[in-house]
Amino acid sequence: MKKIIFIIFIFCFLSSCNERIVQLPETTNKDITEVTDVSPIYMFYDEEKDSIEFNRRNMISATNWLVNIDKRLTLKQILPHLQYLQEKRQGDEKHSFHNYFTCNNTELKNLSFIEFTDVVYYEDYPNKDYEEDKIYIYVHADGKTSSSNDTHNEYESFSTYIDLKKEYFKNIPEIETILSLHENLSFQNYIDIKSKLLSVKSDGLKISNQEIILINYIY
Repeated sequence: MKKIIFIIFIFCFLSSCNERIVQLPETTNKDITEVTDVSPIYMFYDEEKDSIEFNRRNMISATNWLVNIDKRLTLKQILPHLQYLQEKRQGDEKHSFHNYFTCNNTELKNLSFIEFTDVVYYEDYPNKDYEEDKIYIYVHADGKTSSSNDTHNEYESFSTYIDLKKEYFKNIPEIETILSLHENLSFQNYIDIKSKLLSVKSDGLKISNQEIILINYIY
């Protein structure tokens, strides 16, 4: 039965929505490679208008949602739709079902999925007061990364920052780390960040379920 459901999803993904194509983000993460009881949701990219089309007509509340987002879209473009989905899912008090980003796994030559059910997306810092007991990681539009605990350095990428800070996170008490992302970061870059975090095995790195996508913000 599981295989049948998965095959049906693949068929719908390839042939639905008037043959429009979603260029899925790529990942090598293999944590989740199969999800059953699903509804597909789409966020298409219109190249001519540089805009988004949100298609949720197949969304059924009592299912897992497979959210197919074009990798060329920016976080600013997808943010209101992600917030909508998360608010709808949080209404499910039983939390029986989950939300997943659909990705093209370049190593498996198949699909894999990244769960984001518990993520809460903000357009600004929910707490205006600086919290010294937290680490804020800032990822700029070009991918360069800095953080509140290392204000004198800027790193070429989020991945570089995490690799160089592995020992630091291992040697500090568990501390909450919050992602702060530029609005023009592409969805592909975002999936790169999520994939990197899934690959990190560090007891000291505690990623908050709060993620901040800074809209019209200069930093």
